[in-house]
This record gives sequence, C-alpha cells and structure tokens, in this order.
Amino acid sequence: MHIVRKLDENTWHEFVDRHPHGQIFHTPEMFHVFAQAGGHAPTLWAAVDRHGAPQALFLPVQITLMGGPLRRFTTRAVAYGSVLCTPDPAGEDALRLLLRAYTEEIGSRMLFTELRNPYDLTRWQPVLQACGFAYEEHLNFIVDLTRPPDQIWKEIRSNARRNVRRARKRQVIVEDVSAPEQISSAYALLKRVYERIQVPLAESSFFQAAFQTLHPQQMMKVLVARVDGVDIGVLTLLLYKDVILYWYTGTLREYSDYRAGDLLVWHTLEWGSQNGFRVLDFGGAGKPDEEYGVRDFKAKFGGDLVNYGRNVYVHAPVLLEVSERFYQVARRLLYGGTEQSVE
Repeated sequence: MHIVRKLDENTWHEFVDRHPHGQIFHTPEMFHVFAQAGGHAPTLWAAVDRHGAPQALFLPVQITLMGGPLRRFTTRAVAYGSVLCTPDPAGEDALRLLLRAYTEEIGSRMLFTELRNPYDLTRWQPVLQACGFAYEEHLNFIVDLTRPPDQIWKEIRSNARRNVRRARKRQVIVEDVSAPEQISSAYALLKRVYERIQVPLAESSFFQAAFQTLHPQQMMKVLVARVDGVDIGVLTLLLYKDVILYWYTGTLREYSDYRAGDLLVWHTLEWGSQNGFRVLDFGGAGKPDEEYGVRDFKAKFGGDLVNYGRNVYVHAPVLLEVSERFYQVARRLLYGGTEQSVE
C-alpha cells in the first residue's frame, strides 16, 4: 500500500462509481470544476495497492478567501464528500495511512481540514479520530424520492403545500437554465442573497465552470423561479447516480410573499420522483444545539433527519483563533448587524 497524488481517470471513475457511497464530489468532473474556480485548489490523495487499485480516496479542496499576507489566516480545506475506502480491513489500513500522510504533509500551512460526511461513517470514526479528525454533530435531511409525487405531496407539511399553492396562484414559474450566458444572472441573484445573509459566496468562475463541465453530462441542474419576467429565486442541483444534491440557492427578500423557495423545492421533488432518482440530499441542516432558520425551512418537506456529522482536523490552532476573531470583526464592518437566516 502506498500514497499517490494522481490517478488514472478511468480507474478513479470505476472506484467511485462502484462504491456504494461514491458521490459527485468524489468524481474527476467535480475535481476539474474546483480546479477552474478562483480561490479553490483541489487536491487528490489516494492509497493504492500494489496493482494500483484505490483502497481509499480523499479529495480536500483548499479554499482561500484572501491572498497575500492574509492567505494563511483565510485558507482552509473542505472534503465535501468526506472520505471513501473499501469496506474491509485493507480499506481501514488504507484510510489510516492516507490521513496520516496528509496531516504530516500539510503541517500548519492552513487553518483546518473539514470532512463533510454525506453518509454514516460510524464504522470509520475510530480511525478518523485516532488520526486527529475530531467528530462534530451536524444534521441533514434526506427525502425519499422512490414514492409517487402525490404521496410525497401528502407528506410535506401543510404550510409548505400552502406556500406552493400561493406561488402558483401568483403565477410564479420555474424554468431550467439551459444556456451558459444565463448563469451570470443566476449568480448575480445568489450574490445579492449571500451578501444579505453575510456568508461568503464562491466566485462566478466557480459556477461557470460547474455549468460548463457538469450540465452537458446531466450532472447539474439550475432552476430559476420567475414572475412577470423577473428572476426571484435560484436553486442549483448536483446530480449523480440516483441522488439529487441540493446545492446553492437563494430567493429575493422583496419577493418573499411569492414563496419561490417552496416552489423550487417542490418542483425538484416532483421532477426527481418522475425521473428515477432515489433521494434528495438537502446538503446540511446545521448543528443540533443551534437555532438555524435553514433547518426549519428544509424540515417542511418530509425528509428523514440524519446526523452524519463532520470531522475536523485543526492544523494551526492559534491562527484559527485569530482568524475567527478577525472574521467576526470583518463581518460587522462589511455588513453591519448579525443576520443569519436565508428565509
């Protein structure tokens, strides 16, 4: 067993496609998307056997908010699909070898590395935590799409059904974005929303790269809610195997009475059920001990609440503390106030 930093893409694809927990963030396509996005630097780490077959795969993306002298204070790594390894003792050994090699190589060059777990990693938690990746609780909602749309409709909450009816009554329509030039207007809307909620948004190059790479392969869907010719909401979806991943989204506050967010979700549920998808993965619902308006919104749609959590390795504890204090001050200076909710 040894560590490699590159993989033949056919071998890479085969490992992810066959793995029961392989998802879009593990694919070469998503790696290439991150490689084209400003402020993002994807890396590949794999433990392979003597035949070159992957036994464990790890794809942390280094994200930098500011360059120059502030780079070390604003750089972190996120493994959006967490880790993959074969479900046997060899996979466990490979995962341990992989994570230890990674943390030794990185040293203190970034603040922390976060594993966002899209599935239950209970079996692998002893290895993760022994390698310094501390577990943190984090919730998510998973909606079963194997049921017919009318059954899904009956099991979402009454206030969500009421909001969908209101949106339709007010003649809000949902359309697919099919042309690259439409991404700019969708991004502009998202940027307005993210500035309002005081959360950094990736550069437009990221969304352009995602659309150009993934959309032709039917791995991405961009929905726009529109009324009277005005875009009032956007929902981006990632598609892989039989899973729809709820990605970046936002609705304009001045059109809140039109309930575009509810309509966009219902449109996704209905479309997914009719097109052979197994689940809608809502992509996160916050920490269980913290109030989170987004969780309340997602809870309306009848999904199963899961707690797969996250694992975090802190590379530079002192720098992280300084960075967190700086971030809070910067937010107050840039935005004023502390609003968090998107709904």
